[in-house]
Amino acid sequence: MPVRKIVKIDEEKCNGCGLCVIPCAEGAIEIADGRAKVIKEELCDGAGFCLGVCPTGALTIEEREAPAFSEEAVAEVAGNRQESYIVQKCFSCDSGENQVALFPCRLKGESLWVCAKCLPKLIHG
Repeated sequence: MPVRKIVKIDEEKCNGCGLCVIPCAEGAIEIADGRAKVIKEELCDGAGFCLGVCPTGALTIEEREAPAFSEEAVAEVAGNRQESYIVQKCFSCDSGENQVALFPCRLKGESLWVCAKCLPKLIHG
C-alpha cells in the first residue's frame, strides 16, 4: 500500500453534525452510529475540504499507508449518492457561497467559513 495523505476523524471529538459530509465531493465521509466516518479509504483524496467545516476540530490530515485513491470507486459512489446541499456562509458578513467565494479557516479553535472580502479584516484585524 502507498503512503499518502488521508483524512483522520477523531471519534471522541466528533459530535455527528454531518457538516463534513457535504464538502467531501468524493463521498468518502458518511455519518454512521452518530459519528462521521471515512467509509472507504480509497475514496478519500486527502484534499481536506472537510476540515474547515468541522466545529469540533475532529478532522485532521495524516500521512500513512492507505489504499490508493480510486477515481473508479468515487464514480461508483457518485452514481448512488443522493443530492444534498447545505449552503455555507461567511461568519462575518453572512454572505452565502452561492454569492461569493468562501474559504475554510480556524479561529480561536473554531472552524469557520470566511469570504474573500472579510478575509483581509480577519488576517490584519
